Amino acid sequence: MNDDITDGTRRTLADAIAMSTSITAAETTLDALPSIDERRLPLTARIYGALCLMVGLVTLPMLVLVIVDTVDGLDMTDIRPTLTFILSCVHAAVLVANSAALIVFGVLLVRNRRRYAARWAYALIPLTLLEGLSNLELYGLGPSLLPSFAQLVLLVVISVVADPTLRDERRIQRALRRLDERDRLEAEAKIGMVGRDLSGRGYIALDFFNLFWVFVVACVVGLGIETVYHFVMYHGEWQDRAGLLYGPFSPIYGFGAVLLTVLLNRLWDSNPLLIFIASAIIGGSFEFAVSWFMETAFGITAWDYTGQWLSVDGRTSGRYMLMWGLLGLVWVRLALPRLLKLINRIPWQWRYSLTVAVFVLLFVDGVMTLMALDCWYSRAAGLQPGSPVELFFQRHYGDEYMRQRFQTMTMNPSLTGRM
Repeated sequence: MNDDITDGTRRTLADAIAMSTSITAAETTLDALPSIDERRLPLTARIYGALCLMVGLVTLPMLVLVIVDTVDGLDMTDIRPTLTFILSCVHAAVLVANSAALIVFGVLLVRNRRRYAARWAYALIPLTLLEGLSNLELYGLGPSLLPSFAQLVLLVVISVVADPTLRDERRIQRALRRLDERDRLEAEAKIGMVGRDLSGRGYIALDFFNLFWVFVVACVVGLGIETVYHFVMYHGEWQDRAGLLYGPFSPIYGFGAVLLTVLLNRLWDSNPLLIFIASAIIGGSFEFAVSWFMETAFGITAWDYTGQWLSVDGRTSGRYMLMWGLLGLVWVRLALPRLLKLINRIPWQWRYSLTVAVFVLLFVDGVMTLMALDCWYSRAAGLQPGSPVELFFQRHYGDEYMRQRFQTMTMNPSLTGRM
């Protein structure tokens, strides 16, 4: 019997030593990996940084000289603040800001400042979007949008490569794969630790993966809420309120959710009244901006709140600002924590490939929608389709199709600010 006890004790000790050795090996492997700040960016990223630096250094002085020369040649007494003039000024300001930001971004990439380069990439993404949108408002869809599109794609790639949080995730994945500890990582995901802002400044980590899935889920859920709301308010009338050519997506809710998430991230545990007021202001401003862009770019009116309480040019109103405030409070306090746990249940071996696949599908859907709207505008403006692309959209997405798909939209080309 003593021999049995001795054997059992030996086995227990052996198992304990093996477990300790495994844990020590895991810690050693993780510690042996170089930190994010120590690892150099890929050569292609640094080459792109050098190109950004060169482009910024060349275009910024040229833009400033052109603006100064244009202003000097203007007769200030004869200037009329037409919509086209205002859009041109906005476009020029965005170009200058983008060029200046490219210089800083390029320096950071060349000097291998990974952490700061990722932050500037995230800052440049909305600037690039603004540049493309202002270009679209002035000139419509055309080759002039290609530089903004290419820059946007490269910025997304650079942000994913350089972002320390995403790099940490991939680094840990590789280490855990070698040590066969994926179960522990999945357990952490189930309790909601993966995807959290570990700095403590906000609730959610503002990386591409999290924000993209926030956008996707909000597009679908927002469309569902709006459809049900219309059904109830208009006594059983069903209306197609989708915002893209294909699928049950309403991008205004997707972008609105991303905007609320980014701007309210540090307020997630603040006073509910503060969150409500901030959400109402952010939502109302966003709704106004979207309405203004759709009208100036395509002559589209998707909603009109004229005559309602606290209506602001018919683009937003006090009623809907209160609704945005309520939605923001529910989003930050209730929906976002549960959504973060849900999206981080995507298996590790699928999450990046699935994200890329869904991103590509939504991107194609968005581009097709913009092209269909642009061709719809051209037909409404009396321009005859001449190119194969315009003929394709006239044949497959004609006026009747567009009116049925986008039932809340009306088209008036005279409202645009296009040149």
